[in-house]
Amino acid sequence: MSEAADFGRIVLIAAVGFAAAILSSRISERLRLPAPALFLAAAAVASDLVPGLGDVLSVRDVERIGVVALIVILFDGGLQIGWARARQSLMPIIGLGVAGTFAVAGLIAIAMHGPFGLSWTSALLVGAALAPTDPAVMFSVLGGREVAGRSGVILQGESGANDPVGIALMLGLLEVATADGSWSTIVVSFVVAMAVGLAVGVLGGLLLARLIRRHALPDAALYPLQTLAAAGIIYGLASVLHGSGFLAVFVAGLLIAEVRAPFKVEIVQFHTALASLAEIVVFVALGLTVQLSALDRHGVVIDGLLIALLLTFVIRPAVVVALLAPVRLARGEKLFVAWAGLRGAVPILLAAFALLEGAPDARRIYGLVFVVVMFSVVVQGTLVQTIARLTGVPMQRVAQDPWK
Repeated sequence: MSEAADFGRIVLIAAVGFAAAILSSRISERLRLPAPALFLAAAAVASDLVPGLGDVLSVRDVERIGVVALIVILFDGGLQIGWARARQSLMPIIGLGVAGTFAVAGLIAIAMHGPFGLSWTSALLVGAALAPTDPAVMFSVLGGREVAGRSGVILQGESGANDPVGIALMLGLLEVATADGSWSTIVVSFVVAMAVGLAVGVLGGLLLARLIRRHALPDAALYPLQTLAAAGIIYGLASVLHGSGFLAVFVAGLLIAEVRAPFKVEIVQFHTALASLAEIVVFVALGLTVQLSALDRHGVVIDGLLIALLLTFVIRPAVVVALLAPVRLARGEKLFVAWAGLRGAVPILLAAFALLEGAPDARRIYGLVFVVVMFSVVVQGTLVQTIARLTGVPMQRVAQDPWK
């Protein structure tokens, strides 16, 4: 009975924490603070206050949790956007998602190598980690809100597109930093990853669409599970073929969103709920790996805040304005896109890759990325609605009927 009681205590603690995370959404709504910020901060504080809590999960465990969560979140992101909406803003999404990621990573690396004194290798790793915006935070901030114009779709599409780019860039840089890789290897690996990921995503999305439309299942509850299994297969197949599994599941989600299929509403609702669960789990897991008491060593907090200010007010706006210059978009919408590119779980996950591979300055890189992410979700995320109002971008919460 003692074993049952011990396991029951674990279940109780996990369930109470999960319930508290769900209820905290009310607090985040009142404070206009993104819910991921609360999850991340609460877990980081708890890991310092409760001895041994930070050792529950290893960095390897957190990496795997993050990968699974990102699969779920990106597939749901594709479902929420849909190919029809993404196609109308395809060029700015690709521009910001690909060229923008490289530009931001390069500019951050230049800044980190000079005033902050990091080697070029470490500076590039920081740039690659901080370049992607985060789909979990973006869908959390913009989800349930109606944003006029194309800026909302551009932000959500960019966050889905630049994650595969940032991950491929980070993995290539780590190969150069820790092995005998070369810069040409990065280019070849990146092109292969994007091409294979895109091909598997399109093929997988089309096959899944045909499957759910033409093959009936005996129970309505099986349809969402079928799409979930398919998302895992698409990711796994693309990864085995050395492609970007994250790009594949995002593209598949975009295509499935346009399919008229049985129990489509239930499928979408299931994946949205699962993505919310994945968001909570990944931010809590990432928060547990951070030791707040150790962040003040070597000036990590001050340096991280300086990087965050530079990224928010100089680098991101400059890149967005340059890449969106030829796009027919109101000036206010461009400024809104420049502000609302939020960082979140993906940058911390990329910094965890550096830790696992034993990259130079990996622990400091992890701390710097955490500080920048906290600044982004707390400061930028809290002010998203204010910036939307100041830039003239109508943004309002969509009224829901819970009894419908």
